[in-house]
Amino acid sequence: MRLPPLPYNEDMRWLLLLVALILSAQSKYSGPRPAEQDLPYLLHASNLVATESGEAREEKRKDDMANIVAGAASAARTPLSEPIFLFSSSKIPVEKLALYEMDVKNGNREIVFPTNPRKQKDAPQPIRLSVQRLEPGLFRLEATKGLDNGEYCLSPSGSQQVFCFQVY
Repeated sequence: MRLPPLPYNEDMRWLLLLVALILSAQSKYSGPRPAEQDLPYLLHASNLVATESGEAREEKRKDDMANIVAGAASAARTPLSEPIFLFSSSKIPVEKLALYEMDVKNGNREIVFPTNPRKQKDAPQPIRLSVQRLEPGLFRLEATKGLDNGEYCLSPSGSQQVFCFQVY
């Protein structure tokens, strides 16, 4: 059985336009916004805490390459074991960000990657992040597993730039 076509008139067009406007208004992000672009912010309820931005220095060791950040602890702290970040992307593509746990040694934070191909299986693995696009250029990132207390950093792959924070 074939159904007859729906009647289309001016009232129907306005109704469809109204429904489209309501749906688009509901999907607009209305929460806090990062003050700076290309800097991840920890989301604490409706407050944003900027991560500690810096450059890691490389140090060649016997069979390793250490990436070292000065200081034993980050000033950016969160009590949340599954932190949420807001990130306004301009120059840094969100898909390049990786989350790593850092070790504290000799008053510095470091992450060590083996340069020996036989030790690559022991290399630190990035912690998985889920990424949700809130609107063009604005993203919500979440760690997909609970983090232990300690020092962590987000870093764009292929870069020495780091965005550090502490889970306490």
